[in-house]
Amino acid sequence: MADLPFDDEHAPLYSLGQVAEMLQVQQAYLRRLDQHDVLSPSRSSGGQRRYSRRDIMIVQHVTRMADEGMTLIAIRRILQLERELAELRQELKEARERIRELE
Repeated sequence: MADLPFDDEHAPLYSLGQVAEMLQVQQAYLRRLDQHDVLSPSRSSGGQRRYSRRDIMIVQHVTRMADEGMTLIAIRRILQLERELAELRQELKEARERIRELE
C-alpha cells in the first residue's frame, strides 16, 4: 500500500490559517518568519503558503526561542547552525561505518 501524503512529515498539507490556529500564533507572525527567511514554507499553485508537519515543529522551536528573547536574526543563525551540525553528525556516522567495514 502506498504512503499517503499525511504520512510524510514534509508534505505541505496545512494552510497559514490552520497553522496559526493550531499553534495559537498570529498569521502575521508566520508571514514574518517567511519574510525574514527563518522558515520558508511551500507554496500552493495559487501562491498560498502550505506548511508541513516538519515546518510546524520548526515554528514551535522558533516560537520558544523568540519567547526567550532571541531576535529573528539570531534564530535564523541558530537554525542554520543546527542544520550544519546535523549534517556533520551524519557525515561522522557514515565515516565511522566505513571504518568499521574496513576493519
